[in-house]
Amino acid sequence: MAANPYLTVIIPVYNEGQIIDSLLAEIKQALNDYQPGFELLVVNDGSTDNTGDILARAGVRVINHPYNMGNGAAIKSGIRNAGGEVIVLMDGDGQHNPQDIVRLLQHIPRYDMVIGSRTTGDYQGPFHRRLANKVYNLLASYITQHRIVDLTSGFRAIKRNIAKKFVYLLPNTFSYPTTITLAMIKAGYSLKYLPVATNKRVGKSKIRLWRDGIRFFLIMLKIATLFSPFRIFLPISLASILTGLVYGSYMIIQHQHFSNMVLLLLITGVLVFLLGLIAEEINMMRSERTEE
Repeated sequence: MAANPYLTVIIPVYNEGQIIDSLLAEIKQALNDYQPGFELLVVNDGSTDNTGDILARAGVRVINHPYNMGNGAAIKSGIRNAGGEVIVLMDGDGQHNPQDIVRLLQHIPRYDMVIGSRTTGDYQGPFHRRLANKVYNLLASYITQHRIVDLTSGFRAIKRNIAKKFVYLLPNTFSYPTTITLAMIKAGYSLKYLPVATNKRVGKSKIRLWRDGIRFFLIMLKIATLFSPFRIFLPISLASILTGLVYGSYMIIQHQHFSNMVLLLLITGVLVFLLGLIAEEINMMRSERTEE
């Protein structure tokens, strides 16, 4: 590995003994000619199978977590310890083709982040997961006012100095792609989606639909209120006020008086609107300090 590499490929693994050896060999083969100055950084997230033994003799840089801390925690460890100016994040389960790393790198440094979007290939996951991803993409597109093609793809190239700015935001779970994508868009960084083919993962998926799906949704709301709060507060405020006006008009026409519910809806709408204004002001002050 190069002493001062241009590129660091970060691979988080947890019990991937079936595939990690061949995956590392394919990555080395794909990058040796294109980008000789690279390092492979594998974060072993407390694996309990033979993954650690394989990595010990693989000739790559390894960070060992003492126990399973989560996919996002492994990514954070990788970003903090990466030596390259550009980092590539990819899963260790064989879904991503190492040959596509070169395709991602061809769009750096023009773009700050290039994401391999799972829009081609024979395998795109179970139906319920594909449906959930479409819902997440639509919601994220609304929040960011930017078309999101693949919110949860774990295959991406990104400039290291930018990635480090958002490490503190990343969760320890599987939803780190959601967080870093939304955060970078709202912070004004450029990204590009590049269609890539994906393979069926080796072994059993560690993502759980309901548990991780709800977590993804909450993380999107958190990032939205952090970077663009009015995209959340304003619709709620308008819905409450409009409902109060419509219901109040009905009460006056039919019963010639207001009700407490009408006042509650109108007051709630105004309060939510004011909270949105406060959140926007806080966001602006935080952004100014971040850029200093």
